[in-house]
Amino acid sequence: MVAKLEQLKSFLRACGRTLVAYSGGVDSVFLAKVAHDALGDDALAVIADSPSLPRRELQDALDLAEQFGFPVRVIQTQEMADDNYTSNPANRCYFCKSELFDELTKIAKVDGWQTIAYGENASDIGDYRPGALAAAEFRVRAPLKEVGLTKAEIRELSAQLGLPTADKPQMACLSSRIPYGEPVTTEALAMIEAAENVLRDAGFFDVRVRHHEAGTSKSESRNPKLYLARIEVGADELSRLFDDRLCESVVASFKQIGYAYVTIDLQGYRRGSANELLVKTKEAVP
Repeated sequence: MVAKLEQLKSFLRACGRTLVAYSGGVDSVFLAKVAHDALGDDALAVIADSPSLPRRELQDALDLAEQFGFPVRVIQTQEMADDNYTSNPANRCYFCKSELFDELTKIAKVDGWQTIAYGENASDIGDYRPGALAAAEFRVRAPLKEVGLTKAEIRELSAQLGLPTADKPQMACLSSRIPYGEPVTTEALAMIEAAENVLRDAGFFDVRVRHHEAGTSKSESRNPKLYLARIEVGADELSRLFDDRLCESVVASFKQIGYAYVTIDLQGYRRGSANELLVKTKEAVP
């Protein structure tokens, strides 16, 4: 791993002035920190702010940059104005990353940045990642993947560098909580964010609140749509969620947020669960 870290620094030095797509997650924090160590002022982290980024994640990302002394710029991206994104196809991430990389390309041209990099790593190879296609189209580099750093290695090296993200749970944008084909709306994203905050405030570590449309109300309410929340927490945390008092509190909070139904996924949190039906559909095609 030490050799890979030095290889990463050499790779980044060869990239010249580099913009790092920054999200505050394990990979992007590590990449931004090492890029700053290798390049100094010739590295700039750029974080895209939009309704799909939780407010806590944005603030944590900015606090980390300040703590470790690397510069960060916040930009506003407009994927929510793109019907290709909000219609929520299986390749939704392609349109999000295309919007991000287009904005970063504009910044690079205006300010003379030579390279754009993002945090895909060697463990992501073989996973369904439409965003990687956008990266290829915009010629965005993936230094972590290109030097062969896996997720486990990035976590271990992050711990050695003193980064608090070393054991941070994996995160994905809030839109990933909505099943493909159901629309991505600012209302849905706000509900998901509030619901996940309830669970994180209750001390849960691995958290996803899957947001499902559940029919239409026949009442005269202003919002006739009904929504179902499907809670995923880590398998080792499930038993705690079934505590009567805690469960009652979670349900009451979710009802206040606007969920008509609150359910618990008995399989618990697992990476890529949003793609499970997609994979099965592909396997069923002769």
